[in-house]
Amino acid sequence: MSGAVRLAALFFLAVTAAAYAEDDRVNLALPTDNTALLRGDGAAFYQVVERNLHGVISYPWQGGQYGFVRDPRELGGETVYTRFHEGMDISPLHRDAKGEPLDEVRAMAGGEVVYTSEHAGASNYGRYVVVEHRWDGCPYYSLYAHLNTIAVAPGQRVKQGDKLGVMGHTGSGITRERAHVHVELNLLLSSHFEAWHEKFFPTEINRHGIYNGINLAGLDLPRLFLALRSDSSLTIPAFLRGEEIFYRVLVPNSPDFELARRYPWMVEGLPNENPVSWEVSFARSGLPLRIAPSHRAVQTAEILWLKSTAIDARYLTRENVAGRGTSAHLTESGKGLMQLLSSPESFGPGFAR
Repeated sequence: MSGAVRLAALFFLAVTAAAYAEDDRVNLALPTDNTALLRGDGAAFYQVVERNLHGVISYPWQGGQYGFVRDPRELGGETVYTRFHEGMDISPLHRDAKGEPLDEVRAMAGGEVVYTSEHAGASNYGRYVVVEHRWDGCPYYSLYAHLNTIAVAPGQRVKQGDKLGVMGHTGSGITRERAHVHVELNLLLSSHFEAWHEKFFPTEINRHGIYNGINLAGLDLPRLFLALRSDSSLTIPAFLRGEEIFYRVLVPNSPDFELARRYPWMVEGLPNENPVSWEVSFARSGLPLRIAPSHRAVQTAEILWLKSTAIDARYLTRENVAGRGTSAHLTESGKGLMQLLSSPESFGPGFAR
């Protein structure tokens, strides 16, 4: 190898190594020109929702935030927001003469495009893009929904700031006036999702493979953006340690309990021998936060602990848990979620490992 070729090769390896090293650090940029979040101006950043409370219609921007911010109900003498919103809805800054949004939607961080949904009516997301990012060896998935057009394809590598598409209002219930991009940052729950979906929703077609929104558990992205401004060295595991644990579930061990392998930072106190079961701690949203091995044998998932509240947990946990105190139990949807996380071998032939 000539000196010039060797030098070029070393330069290429150095650039490649630097690129992958940068991937190990969580470095996010807002996906549109709208940066009002960073100025603390929620009204200018979030797209409003229509809210009906006691027959009074309002249009609060707070409904565009992450969290339980929708479908208010009067429960236990207080107003409780019972519907969870998994991402943040960013309003447009640019529109044409007809009111159509013109804002570019860009990758929040470098990664690989793993899925695009070109069919506007295939889900509530409308046209959407999913990008996989690798930080500290673990995969995370940003999702950009309600797009008018898509500018990338699966398998394409993108850098932070690369154009993914143009903002739109595709997806059910999204009008031109409420055009926005819905953005999420997610954990992937199971690579066996398609088999699980076929079992639990036999009459519904899954058009999105493992990148169906049911299989993507979103974290509090707006709060992460602000936290990173205060501490640029912040990691996803450190960020999620600040999330409140709302309930714990004991699930049977599985030969393919992949959540522990995909996100090993969740595991606490792993013993040398294989555990009989796993204690999984969840946020209200159903986002898994901690995994601890257990030697207690269980045949099916069961509730270990639920935060004490005056309101039936059904309204606080996306209906995954119901009841209060000692009467708390997993609902059918909660049991389905636990099976998705822990028991791929029970989906049918070909899924035992």
